[in-house]
Amino acid sequence: MQDHRKLGRELELFHSDPLVGAGLPLWLPDGAAARRAVEDYVYALERRAGYQHVYSPPMAKVEMYHRSGHLPHFADDMFPPMRLGEGEHDAFVLRPSLCPHHAAVFNARGRSYRELPLRIGETGGMYRAERSGVLGGLSRVRAISLNDGHVFCAEDQVLSEVVAALSLMRVAHAALGFAPAYYRLSLRGPGDKYVDDPAMWSKATDVLREALAEAGLSYVEAPGEAAFYGPKIDVQLVDHAGREGTLATVQVDYFQPARFELSYVDEHGERRRPAMVHRSAAGSMERLFAHLIEVHDGAFPAWYAPVQVAVLPVGDASAAAFSARCRSLDLRIHELYSGSLGARIRAARKVPFVAVIGAQEQAAGTVALRSRGSEEVRVLPVEEALSLLSAACRAPLD
Repeated sequence: MQDHRKLGRELELFHSDPLVGAGLPLWLPDGAAARRAVEDYVYALERRAGYQHVYSPPMAKVEMYHRSGHLPHFADDMFPPMRLGEGEHDAFVLRPSLCPHHAAVFNARGRSYRELPLRIGETGGMYRAERSGVLGGLSRVRAISLNDGHVFCAEDQVLSEVVAALSLMRVAHAALGFAPAYYRLSLRGPGDKYVDDPAMWSKATDVLREALAEAGLSYVEAPGEAAFYGPKIDVQLVDHAGREGTLATVQVDYFQPARFELSYVDEHGERRRPAMVHRSAAGSMERLFAHLIEVHDGAFPAWYAPVQVAVLPVGDASAAAFSARCRSLDLRIHELYSGSLGARIRAARKVPFVAVIGAQEQAAGTVALRSRGSEEVRVLPVEEALSLLSAACRAPLD
């Protein structure tokens, strides 16, 4: 396992520019292509699980974060408020999380019990005022693109929604090609960092314990690692240097629904307070790719590889028609012209498939196809090769 920062530079996946600033990585074309493939997969996976997706702005009034509890409990990790002109009375702040905006989505109109559970998803930007000494590559950044979701549900639905969130996470992680180091039940610790409501903490913790048992997951307990408003289940990863970090979480929150006065009308016409389940199937795109780069040594599974097919014309043969057909099937390709055939094959060692087209293949309407890690070369009719490539590079949703 290599350092993702070194591999990320070598493979031109992301870049840090001093004029942009530390902790604010630029996703280069290949990194952006891989990230978009993963985002599209997670979006489709969530949609199949009943999520509705939204867009929300990366800032809000200071008042929102007083109400959510972030400013009283989390201010040290937030960027300072800003005013938009001398005549502007409202101060704004870059958001440190998406949950207050999703609470506002729930509150956009009256809700009925028939709509619950209401599952809201978004991959959105959020910002943390990380100290420069802890920043590193993609694993610790200041601008975060979080795959986030919030489920608003009745009390008797909380357990099943937490179990469903854990199942969704496991499906996504398997498709991405990694397994967590372990699961952690993060609990409240001493001090005034946490909301002071013992009964609320006890109820939420009991639900998470029961969900872990129902899901058949072993875990370790970690007092002092909870969110300020409630306990959580954390998916823990270990990087190339043995450093541990949290990728995805599931949290049960009874605090923010009360703070934002969320309610729905039950079957008897009574107003009820929903519970809020926070969950992230894939975590932040930055930390996720820091891990994926290292786990796969930059050789990603075909469905989210930045380049899925390297096309190598030989001599005077033209690969234009084959390349155009690949693009029409939404395959990500790169044509390599410079250097000997052997050198070009070595240059494409991280690419899932290499397609060689020489004069003989062009005349016969075939392509010589080689899979990553294999010495076998299969000479196939173009349409058969395209069918194979399309199937092999499809996201694993079915």
